[in-house]
Amino acid sequence: MRTKNRVAITGLGIVAPNGIGVDVFWGSILDGKSGIGPISLFDPVDFPVQIAGEVSNFDVRDYVDSNVKPKRMGRHTQLALAATRLAMREAELEIDDFQDGNAPALVMGVSSSAFDVIEQGKDRMASAGLRHVSPYVVSASQPNAISNVIAQHLGISSYTETISSACTAGLMAIGKGADLISSGKEQIVLAGGTDAPVTPFAVASFAASGMIPMRTDDPATASRPFDLYRSGGVMSEGACIVVLESLSHALARGVRPLALIRAHGVHQDEPGSEPASGLRESMASAVANAGLYPEDIDYICAHGPSDPIMDRVEMEAVKKVFGAHAYSTALSSIKGVTGNPLSAAGPMSLSACALAFRDGYLPPTANFTERDPECDLDCVPNQPRAASLRFALVNIHGMGGGNCTVALEKVPES
Repeated sequence: MRTKNRVAITGLGIVAPNGIGVDVFWGSILDGKSGIGPISLFDPVDFPVQIAGEVSNFDVRDYVDSNVKPKRMGRHTQLALAATRLAMREAELEIDDFQDGNAPALVMGVSSSAFDVIEQGKDRMASAGLRHVSPYVVSASQPNAISNVIAQHLGISSYTETISSACTAGLMAIGKGADLISSGKEQIVLAGGTDAPVTPFAVASFAASGMIPMRTDDPATASRPFDLYRSGGVMSEGACIVVLESLSHALARGVRPLALIRAHGVHQDEPGSEPASGLRESMASAVANAGLYPEDIDYICAHGPSDPIMDRVEMEAVKKVFGAHAYSTALSSIKGVTGNPLSAAGPMSLSACALAFRDGYLPPTANFTERDPECDLDCVPNQPRAASLRFALVNIHGMGGGNCTVALEKVPES
């Protein structure tokens, strides 16, 4: 793929159930320490599902100026604002760097509107009457509220875009951000995804759909990608924002990138097919767009949500794209410790992949106890593995049939 600029990842901002910040997040993945536990954001006593991945001990005011008013924002916006500041810190960027026409573009992914804002507004209307609904419900519940709040906080006026395509939204936002840089339209882009669906109505809705497991005896092991006894993906919340720059811009600032984005591919499932069937085409497109062959890929950070069907379909797709090479390519999922934070899931997997490039360790698949004969590829069970990576893929699948794959490359030594 010919591009004007190579796209570098220079900062990771992670607010996840298994940890806030790069070091805690990455350490928990390598240790297989789960962030899934009993729901505490509301009383789930009457709910069929009582576990989720929650971001603990979070207060957005710990990450931004004191003039921020959290009650005027949805929780997913608060998570994204904190993740943005963490990403900027990792990339050695300050708000003052964005003055004089140097403002970054913003591309944000969100699965849906702010569940908490809408539910609280409806409850307030029911209990106190029409005249007592907060005037901030409309602005706070819009999908683009995230980009709006971040832009206002940073004091910038720049290109902004909001992508809402279920779980694929965050990774698609990063792909769009990479396109803006590779085409020469932007030098810096803040991109990623955020969601906060741990609310009464959202949990009840997901439970009714049958997509999340009912077992609650051991929350820490409820999410078990590719394991024979997996029973569904665990709902979680979180935000992950990354700083993308042209490689020349990053090096001119004296910043060493974590990885390079080579290309991405997007594809819809075939009508009437099993969920995640389109991953075959999204992976093939990402590899082809990157100017690579399947044999060049050393590792796949899988979607792997712990779903009985989707985990199997993803491995089948890998076999179809990679052929015999599939059995010598490591593939793992981090959702055993993160759960599925919807549109933040793809950016978190991309972050784990970038950190694998940095440190030379593959993230393991946690809670793997017994192999499913239909999921027979190397899923790096339970323990991290030393590895020298050059090229890798990150997969994500979304409700409704969307799929996105990003191809990453190790930063050359010279």
